[in-house]
Amino acid sequence: MFLIVQNDPLCPAGGLLPLLDGSGHPYRSLAAFAAEPFPDPESLTGIVVLGGEMGVHDTAGHPHLVRVLDFIDAALKAGTPLLGICLGGQLLSHAAGGVVSSPSPHREMGICGVDLNATGSGDPLFAGVPTPFVTFQLHNDSFTVPPGGTLLASSAACPAQAFRLPGCVYGVQFHPEVDRPIVDQWDGLFTPRADYLSGFITAEAEFNAASHAILANFISLAATARLS
Repeated sequence: MFLIVQNDPLCPAGGLLPLLDGSGHPYRSLAAFAAEPFPDPESLTGIVVLGGEMGVHDTAGHPHLVRVLDFIDAALKAGTPLLGICLGGQLLSHAAGGVVSSPSPHREMGICGVDLNATGSGDPLFAGVPTPFVTFQLHNDSFTVPPGGTLLASSAACPAQAFRLPGCVYGVQFHPEVDRPIVDQWDGLFTPRADYLSGFITAEAEFNAASHAILANFISLAATARLS
């Protein structure tokens, strides 16, 4: 069973769902913001922690984040494969002893390029992904690589875009899960309305090729790790 942890009703799993459907692995989504109870991470094949408009340090206004951090900590101790996306990556970094800056000088919005370093190019999470690759960004905060972690990717604006922790545990700052409906919805959150959608549509084929490879790679890696 894969578990998708949703931190914000406006940040759904998007393109991850058809990839999980196609993989044949069972999965379910958990609305952390609605106080749904967490399962034992040892019972799970893999975990994906999604993003959100809130920040790691906004626990007073979003107390569910404390429960998510506790769940991530339990997953790390259990050795359960985990992928943290944007806020999910920041929560993972924070839980593992990294630093999350809020607001960050490394903010990014819209379609951006990300560069894999030599380690990232050889990491199985990025198998079949070119460097640089095109992705989508929407973050005001940023993380550092936590102690014991390995930097895999960076961008011109943000020095830490992806890291790996021992085992099958990854944090990424970018959004490989978004699709047109999600980006369109996010555009409407800005006043005046933003227009990240037009850039997304222009780069959609390239974005999908890299993003779907990353997500499919994680699904495969998690499933294999739990069988070994």
